[in-house]
Amino acid sequence: MSGSYDECAGADDTMDSFWEVGNYKRAVKRFDDGHRLCNDLMGCLQERAKIEKSYGDQLTAWSKRWRQLIEKGPQYGSVERAWLAVMTEAEKVSELHQDVKNNLVNEDVEKVKNWQKEAYHKQMIGGFKEAKEAEEGFKKAQKPWAKKLKEMEAAKKTYHMACKEEKLAAAREANGKTEASVTADQQKKLHEKVDKCKQDSQKAKEKYEKSLEELNKCTAQYMECMEQVFDQCQQHEVKRLTFLKEALLDIKRHLNLTENASYAATYRELERTILGANTQEDLKWFSNNHGPDMHMNWPAFEEYNPDQTSAPPKKKKPDGAPPTPSTDHVAPPGDRSSVSSYEKNQAYSTEWSDDEQPASYSGNENGGNGNSFEDDSSTGKGVGAGAGAGAGAGAGAGAVAGAGAGAVAVAVAVTVAAAGVRVRALYDYEGQEQDELTFKAGDELTKTEDEDEQGWCRGRLDTGREGLYPANYVEPI
Repeated sequence: MSGSYDECAGADDTMDSFWEVGNYKRAVKRFDDGHRLCNDLMGCLQERAKIEKSYGDQLTAWSKRWRQLIEKGPQYGSVERAWLAVMTEAEKVSELHQDVKNNLVNEDVEKVKNWQKEAYHKQMIGGFKEAKEAEEGFKKAQKPWAKKLKEMEAAKKTYHMACKEEKLAAAREANGKTEASVTADQQKKLHEKVDKCKQDSQKAKEKYEKSLEELNKCTAQYMECMEQVFDQCQQHEVKRLTFLKEALLDIKRHLNLTENASYAATYRELERTILGANTQEDLKWFSNNHGPDMHMNWPAFEEYNPDQTSAPPKKKKPDGAPPTPSTDHVAPPGDRSSVSSYEKNQAYSTEWSDDEQPASYSGNENGGNGNSFEDDSSTGKGVGAGAGAGAGAGAGAGAVAGAGAGAVAVAVAVTVAAAGVRVRALYDYEGQEQDELTFKAGDELTKTEDEDEQGWCRGRLDTGREGLYPANYVEPI
């Protein structure tokens, strides 16, 4: 009987109504679909997490690159700080997107994974326990009705065949009456056949009606049992849909950065920094440091002083420099505002011959794609520092001309420039111009050029940044 039932279920599997035999399989399939949808949701979140991480990494790299370019570039003052604030915004937003990635992976994906494990229990033989229980419940509820349905279908088929036989017998009898070759005995037999078919048709009809009546009697119970099993499936689906809605709300909360207080604070701080840019202050700073408001020792008549030619140049402390400690170290060098890297470049430009003209900048240099910031840091600042160091070494050698110490000093300068000497900072120093280094007391760096006549050395930080610094702010390691 079970084999016949399965065959009947398979035959009617394509019918539309849920009440047709075997069509409960669509309700059972929801368990498999629900488990697969959990996997799909986790895969979806993992892909989004990768996108968030990639975006955060790109923001960080972009910020780092442009921060270096801006710091080395010609922009100055409060507008430079406002521009750098955009880089700070990118770093903070990058951190927020990294947090989104972590929340998606560590919270949302794990939450779906744990719920899936609790809601769907895999069997050793394959499939899920919940799906098997639902299918067995539907089969049990449907089996009695399916059996009656099969009997009714057989009775209907028998009845229809009897009706067909009755019509054929009646047609033969009618043809026999019109044909002269049919004898009286043959006509009698044809008439008896018609009577027998009518009797068989009537019996088949009564049996068909009886089986249909029995099927209708058990239909109500069949529907009740099927609905009970279906309600159990619905309860499980309610749990899945409710959980999915809650999980999506959590995902939305993690993705929506506008609800994050840090996100809003980042842009408020950026706006304050940009609005704080003061054009007049920047112009005044530039005029004081590179314009007409700079201090100038105008040429004046000086009497000959034999002691002045041999005395070393006097150095001033920079503004805010630490007091001279009670050690053998010399006081920190003078303020860059008195002798800037720009002035040093200009001071030594007169040493060029008529044939050595500085290369003019062209917008099409390097194919028109060169970065003006990079060109400035690699050419102008390098030339100024190199010229300053070379002139300083020459002045030192000239002061002791005719003595062996001069040759030794030049040789040491060449060695330092070629290999570099490791030094350690004695004090904190904040670079006052774009070609100066900034470091803290105790930091180590590499001196690449010896001290010039103004008391400045050229060096390189461990980060790779090169620039000038006061010579007596450091000591050899």
